[in-house]
Amino acid sequence: MELTIYQVDAFTDHLFSGNPAAICMLQEWLPDALLLNIAQENNLSETAYIVPESDGYRLRWFTPTTEVTLCGHATLAAAHVLYNHLGYEADKVIFHTLSGALTVKRTPDGYMMNFPTDTLRQVSAPLALIVALGITPSKVFLGREDYLAVLENRPQVAGLHPDFAALRRLQGRGVIVTAPCDDCSADFVSRCFYPNAGIDEDPVTGSAHTTMAPYWADRLGKTELFARQISRRGGTVKCKLLDDRVELIGQAITYMTGTAHIDWGN
Repeated sequence: MELTIYQVDAFTDHLFSGNPAAICMLQEWLPDALLLNIAQENNLSETAYIVPESDGYRLRWFTPTTEVTLCGHATLAAAHVLYNHLGYEADKVIFHTLSGALTVKRTPDGYMMNFPTDTLRQVSAPLALIVALGITPSKVFLGREDYLAVLENRPQVAGLHPDFAALRRLQGRGVIVTAPCDDCSADFVSRCFYPNAGIDEDPVTGSAHTTMAPYWADRLGKTELFARQISRRGGTVKCKLLDDRVELIGQAITYMTGTAHIDWGN
């Protein structure tokens, strides 16, 4: 069996930055174990699979170790592949996912995704979180899957060298660390750590902005925000809060198209 796989850098307009995702169009679902094996072989933070449905596509996301319930950059990359490589022409794409129906539209600024916002509750900082980060956050919140740790400024976020073994002792998917950016053009910056999902640091995390956007919209008193994720690769996300939904806008560029040769019956 031969499968075409597209590798796309998401949340960026130039190669070798943003977050790379592998996208594979299927006509029907393959066994989950095979989907995970392909994701492991790709060794990217996310491999996404899309299968046509009557009014859109079924979309699933896999890290090298597990299936996840929401992923922004691979959703953006999947829409990019449909529009740029597979002849899709409609105004928007509807993806049916474990997080419900997600829509993506092309705009002059990039691909606009409509996602559900996260719900946050403030908690005391777990000792494992403080040990892992080497700093005590000013505030800590718990969302649907992640901790959100708020620091004072961009240099604190940029200077983190987390203890990933300590992070693995935390429950949930991972930790988002964020701070205001008084010395740059963004409203806030972040870094995201997911060792429990097989990703020590994710380059640019769309789903994390469904957690950060409500927090920063409330703190800054505005609903339109510009964010930078300051990982080594780096990337940018435009956010617009719409009650219980958030629009995330990012760009994407194709790095590679390849063919996987799979004898999955053995």
